[in-house]
Amino acid sequence: MKWSEVSILSTNEAVEPISNILHEAGASGVVIEDPADLYKIREDSFGEIYQLDPEDYPTNGVIIKTYLLVNSFLHENVEGIKDSINNLVSYGIDIGENKVEISEVNEEDWATAWKKYYHPVKISERFTIVPTWENYEPVSSDELIIELDPGMAFGTGTHPTTVMCIQALERTITSGTTVMDVGTGSGVLSIAAALLGATHVEALDLDEVAVQSAKENIRLNDCETIVSVTQNNLVEGKTELVDVMVGNLLAEIIARFPKEAFNLVKPGGYYITSGIIKGKKQFVRELLEEAGFVIEEVMVMEDWVAMISKKPMEES
Repeated sequence: MKWSEVSILSTNEAVEPISNILHEAGASGVVIEDPADLYKIREDSFGEIYQLDPEDYPTNGVIIKTYLLVNSFLHENVEGIKDSINNLVSYGIDIGENKVEISEVNEEDWATAWKKYYHPVKISERFTIVPTWENYEPVSSDELIIELDPGMAFGTGTHPTTVMCIQALERTITSGTTVMDVGTGSGVLSIAAALLGATHVEALDLDEVAVQSAKENIRLNDCETIVSVTQNNLVEGKTELVDVMVGNLLAEIIARFPKEAFNLVKPGGYYITSGIIKGKKQFVRELLEEAGFVIEEVMVMEDWVAMISKKPMEES
């Protein structure tokens, strides 16, 4: 079986939308090569730090890689990816040099290439993301482990937008909370919500591949009795109110349903939004406030913003 490696030189700002484009084109996962990772200072007390090779990283920009099966539709698929990336400019997203390279690898090389990039990573006070092939022993009794297989799911749970969402869930979920995860992707946020004590989590995604990947990751983490995954266009047709809604989505997608989100969150409940580039912060803030939410906290990590909004209690 032959695979093509698709390598895209772009910007940090474009990582999330390009990853989504690749996912929708049939990619099973993405590899991010960001030179900033070479210089980050991290605490090495959890076994997650390993030596990075500067030769694997670009001198400028960020490389997003994925692997697509070589077949008669490959050329058409790649051209569609290029068109979709070029279209990101119309959303005000800087795509940088936007250099796309294609190379062929065999299946054995592809499988090996995936695993060298993923190791256990502690992403918050309580959560550690662990690839399914790694042996990892919790450091403390209250540490929460999320197992993910990056080879089958979009996202590894370590992108700043996801990390901020999980940290926001830690602040807002208590035992008995009900949650709606809009655009679940790999299902990592739904899994986190379940592990934090939510009694029911409804995970929604329009993409059929994401739905199947989320289901598999939820099974890996023994959360099937708490998390249900449904193929759905955002919150279309949903009527049951929840304590917490979370959406790790682009600002332009968040803008499509602020009022619907407000109507689905219980009074006193929370709406967590992430996937927002810094330049869109005020745009999203105004949309949420116009819908009726009160912004309780704005979180910033690298070039990304997340917001915790609260629905006011109804006046008696």
